[in-house]
Amino acid sequence: MSFLSVGIDHEHAPLDLLERATVPEEGWGKVLGALLANSNIDEAVFVSTCLRTEVYASIDRFHGAIEEITETLSHATGVSAAELGEYLTIHFDRGVASHLFSVAAGLRSAVPGEHEVLGQLRRALERADEEHAVGPELAELFRRSLAAGRRARHETAIARGTTSFAHATVQMAEIELGSSLHGAQVVVLGAGQLASGIVKSLRDAKTRVGTIWILNRTHERAVALAAEVGDDRVRVGSLEQLDAVLASSRLLITAIETTHSLLARGDIESRTDELLIVDLAMPRVVHSNVDELAPIRRLDISHLRDVIARTMAERKEAMDAASAIVDSEVEKFHEDRRSRGAAAIVGELRERLEQLRISEIERRSAEMLSLSDEQRELMQSLTRSLIAKIAHTPTVALKEAAGTDRGQRLYEATRNLFDL
Repeated sequence: MSFLSVGIDHEHAPLDLLERATVPEEGWGKVLGALLANSNIDEAVFVSTCLRTEVYASIDRFHGAIEEITETLSHATGVSAAELGEYLTIHFDRGVASHLFSVAAGLRSAVPGEHEVLGQLRRALERADEEHAVGPELAELFRRSLAAGRRARHETAIARGTTSFAHATVQMAEIELGSSLHGAQVVVLGAGQLASGIVKSLRDAKTRVGTIWILNRTHERAVALAAEVGDDRVRVGSLEQLDAVLASSRLLITAIETTHSLLARGDIESRTDELLIVDLAMPRVVHSNVDELAPIRRLDISHLRDVIARTMAERKEAMDAASAIVDSEVEKFHEDRRSRGAAAIVGELRERLEQLRISEIERRSAEMLSLSDEQRELMQSLTRSLIAKIAHTPTVALKEAAGTDRGQRLYEATRNLFDL
């Protein structure tokens, strides 16, 4: 069984494609079911965030699995397989662990060391488990990646300073608005993990804002977030209140999942005072035609790059240290996997030989009726010793070659020769 990852991410694909290829969580179960319906995919975990849409799988055939995953992603997102193919990143076997561990450590994030990705990977694994789509091998890969991610953040400085999209977003808003943000009313659309980080970053920002409105589809989630934030500046409302609340607001930040636009030119074209919009939603929920309005400035994930570039420059040493931890954890994972794989085939081989030994003794039992108990025990001891000696050389060879091309050939030969 081999690992394969196929997907698109912010490092290689344009924002527009990432936006169109994002699948909301309520659709993950359907994607997982479609993946497992393919003949070359045995296990699967599906990850879909604003920065990556990826499939991690245990597979039988490499090329067949790539085609099946690409077609499944195309069907799930409505993006053609040909367009996806231009930007796909593909990792196989050992490369899958290196990639996933780096993602978990925040080394592949737009903001190095950000914490949200750990929660996203954990939720993807939980959902795959709920859908019975993941088995012990792939689940262990994800669990070890999460542990590596936690270790990288604990032992290095990669997660210090600007640690999330949320923090970087508020920093950018402070830079863009300057003193006009002080005391200003702010609207945050959404009450999920990203929105939670944004509201907390606004609460703790150097520039003290005024009222912070949380507008969300589900009132209970917004209320729970407001209680968690614990600041008397926070107010809660519904999406239907957006127009009314926005009229007196200086900043709008969107962090919500929806399939349609929530704000377009017609909704705010009568506005005369300035408004900064930071649209982090995927798909974006603010229509691009608001850019035609003079008082409006609309920014999105792509505009965070300057803030992020400074963060990356500041954390070069920490990123190198985190990379070393990732390399170490990947090597440990593969060593353990090789040991498990070798132990499994060796166990099967010895069990098969023991079955043959017992079967042959039973077949010839009538010829040994005259043997005494001592002679029978001697015969058992002798045959067990012979089996151990016969198994010794292949056992050593399988263990020493585990995880290599030679090991794979020996593995397959052992299964064929001994009908395992």
